[in-house]
Amino acid sequence: MPTAPDIRDKRQQAILGILAKRPVARQSEFVELLLEDGIDATQSSVSRDLRELGITKLISGYEQIERPDALAMTVDIPTDYVRDVLTAGASLTVIKTATGAAQRVALFLDRSNWPEIVGTVSGDDTIFIATRNSREQKQLLGRIRSTLQP
Repeated sequence: MPTAPDIRDKRQQAILGILAKRPVARQSEFVELLLEDGIDATQSSVSRDLRELGITKLISGYEQIERPDALAMTVDIPTDYVRDVLTAGASLTVIKTATGAAQRVALFLDRSNWPEIVGTVSGDDTIFIATRNSREQKQLLGRIRSTLQP
């Protein structure tokens, strides 16, 4: 009889297989596709699996973003989407992105584990990045700008 970790691993592998084949827009769609493959799943188990696998819902649907531990300190900001980097005070940095790309860029920043970043808030084409003070903001700006250099 399979154990709970075995069942979870099988379900997670199936989720990765589904994403490799097609886009998925809703968690309920994952549940349906897993059931078609003979794998029992609930919305809550799928939600937990997605989080553990580093899969996030973006505008285009669910997509696997690298795990935070793999991104630590070496994040590659999706530079094609970044339009401008500005400051708005001593501890607030603003990144302007292509329309619809702010969430994707903010997710990379959130998972970067850069010590200067206290948190981010993103909209459709704008990201606000909070730092503790102006010194950390300068460090962050240097890090972002060096990442954006060709």
